[in-house]
Amino acid sequence: MKQKVLMTGGGAPGAAGILKCLQQDSTIEVVVADASPDSVGRYLNPVFELIPKATDDTFISAIENLCQKHNINVILPLVTRELFAFSEHKQAFAQKGIKVIVSAYEQLSIANDKGKLYTQLQAAGILTPQFSIATTVEELKQAVTQLGYPDKTVCFKPCVSNGMRGFRVIDDTKDEFDLLFNYKPTSEYIKLDKAIEILSSRPFPPLLVSEYLPGEEYTIDCLANNGNCLLAIPRLRKKMVQGISVAGVIENNAEIINYCEQIIECCQLHGPIGVQVKRAVDGTFKILEINPRVQGTTVALLGAGVNLPLLAVKQETGETINPDAIEVKWGTQFTRHWTEVFH
Repeated sequence: MKQKVLMTGGGAPGAAGILKCLQQDSTIEVVVADASPDSVGRYLNPVFELIPKATDDTFISAIENLCQKHNINVILPLVTRELFAFSEHKQAFAQKGIKVIVSAYEQLSIANDKGKLYTQLQAAGILTPQFSIATTVEELKQAVTQLGYPDKTVCFKPCVSNGMRGFRVIDDTKDEFDLLFNYKPTSEYIKLDKAIEILSSRPFPPLLVSEYLPGEEYTIDCLANNGNCLLAIPRLRKKMVQGISVAGVIENNAEIINYCEQIIECCQLHGPIGVQVKRAVDGTFKILEINPRVQGTTVALLGAGVNLPLLAVKQETGETINPDAIEVKWGTQFTRHWTEVFH
């Protein structure tokens, strides 16, 4: 019997790769959905449905209608903003025989808020960057001073944000002429006075102000079963474009794997989870953030013999996932490129 999977976020940056993973199994039938009629997923899958945005009051009812229309068994959300709506209605879907691959609402709220996340991990004795939360300009000034600025590099990011949005490295030593002509407009550097000027102009969301981690960065694709981390597969991010990995290597790093297992257990997360870590000045790996959903670059694991989106679907439909039976081709490298869909 075929499993019917509704994959939302068909226009997300990683949607094509995740769809490719699901299409590897002939027993899986995928319905792609997105809020945009020009979503790339529309042209990569036989069945596509247009849905409202997650912020629309009709979002859940529209999803329920789609599930009934297509006899959906499992929902795999790719869009962060949809996660809370799905988590809030997870039990209602379950009563209709539909599994939603998402963590519980409370755990999701912590994982998606870097301030709450760091606080919980720190309380559990799990290593985090040195940090402070700033809700005013004065608190920002105090935080950067307490973190050792200007002798130590400091950065900030909204506690709740996606990708590189709002992330800045405070560095007064950067030459503005150099930034103008030798860096892309998306440069992450900002001078403290400029940050204060911008933030003084209007109210701003709570900021996580922390030590800057200068070393190599990893994304770890995890598969969790209600707080039990079954898989944690690190991939070194060798090259990024606007925060998205376009080249990397699958690396068997026991230190990172153990670290992620502790984080997943502490946060009691479920399903496919992305953990981002970076090496600190002292050589240890410290968390950057958690993405409590399947990652856009998870398709990279396919080359290493692991189909994480498919495993997540199988787990949700009652299949027991045995980590020992999964052979990862460590050392596999990947390079991504743009491609076109003509329509």
